[in-house]
Amino acid sequence: MTRYAFHFDGTRCTGCKTCEMACKDFKDLSVGTAFRKVYEVTLGTTERDANGCITSSCVSYPLSMSCNHCDDPACTKVCPTTAMHKDPETGLVSVDVDKCIGCGYCHMACPYNAPKVDREKGHSVKCDGCAERVAAGEKPVCVEACPARALDFGTIEEMAKLGERGNIAPLPEPTYTKPNLYIKASADALPAGAEDGKVVNPLEVM
Repeated sequence: MTRYAFHFDGTRCTGCKTCEMACKDFKDLSVGTAFRKVYEVTLGTTERDANGCITSSCVSYPLSMSCNHCDDPACTKVCPTTAMHKDPETGLVSVDVDKCIGCGYCHMACPYNAPKVDREKGHSVKCDGCAERVAAGEKPVCVEACPARALDFGTIEEMAKLGERGNIAPLPEPTYTKPNLYIKASADALPAGAEDGKVVNPLEVM
């Protein structure tokens, strides 16, 4: 049994969104649907003192994220038909479209906003870790498309050596679902659960 995880290197990511576009192209997704999203997080203030001098502590950092194929996925717990399921061999979470009734419980339960209900198709859709590519010995298309090599994919044991599990804001504490996303955070990144930062591109990622 080989279980998989993603790795995100925040010290390399430039926020270019090539990973997001590669996924949309490979999966032939509609304009309003994205399985991988790049969050733009900012924090800090800009102030003017009594002498008119301006100082700024503002910083910004990107976070590329798809479904995290959690060890304890919230989406599978609430699915009334077991359509949302975790593969016992690979650990990848996917949707059985023949069972899904499009109720949206998975979308409401997921703290990472991964599953969506496609109303035209009548069922939930989400990242499945490019399961067909993984079965063929390849990596997910988002990983191979990244020009800065900020993304990686492999066994949980391999990815855990490269970073900490879900340790970056705006993500919740990793103890909630035990996400299989291991992160090397940039120097400016806030820890998971911190509320100081603000996602400044909510329409892109929600």
